[in-house]
Amino acid sequence: MEIKIIRSKNRKKTISAREVGGAFVVQAPASMSDVELQPIIAKLQQRWQKRQIKTELDDTVLQRRAQELNRQYFGGKLSWKSIGWVTNQNTRLGSCTPTQQTIRLSHRLATMPAFVRDYVIVHELAHLLEANHGPKFWKLVNRYPKTERARGYLMAVGMEELEEGTEERSEGTKGTGRN
Repeated sequence: MEIKIIRSKNRKKTISAREVGGAFVVQAPASMSDVELQPIIAKLQQRWQKRQIKTELDDTVLQRRAQELNRQYFGGKLSWKSIGWVTNQNTRLGSCTPTQQTIRLSHRLATMPAFVRDYVIVHELAHLLEANHGPKFWKLVNRYPKTERARGYLMAVGMEELEEGTEERSEGTKGTGRN
């Protein structure tokens, strides 16, 4: 995407950016050098891209898929308050807070094969019953027939622990990915 920088003598400190006609238009103070501006532009572009990705992802589709997987592998017994896509999980693919019954999935999953997304959803649903990564938890997750295949895929792309960890997370949150 083309970057257009518009400098203004009226701006003293603030920098803003938006997309206009396929270009990333940055408005900045006239006094700011290109060297000072470049890392700020990079950060603004990254934020904008995450926002774009999030608007393209549909939480209702995710909710329907989780309900179907709940029926298939948990007999429809599970309930949760929310499941949704997030763009701020950089080391995990998913997380669940059982006490709040909330599940969050990284936007990075959207580009992965469906069987991998399903595995992560099943993994996080299992945390609603078992907060840790103990044997009972893995027995629940292994109901999903493509668990090993999905874990192998994630290992190959460097996003899954090689071992089935049991370490605790702060605030009772468990996730998929690097634990």
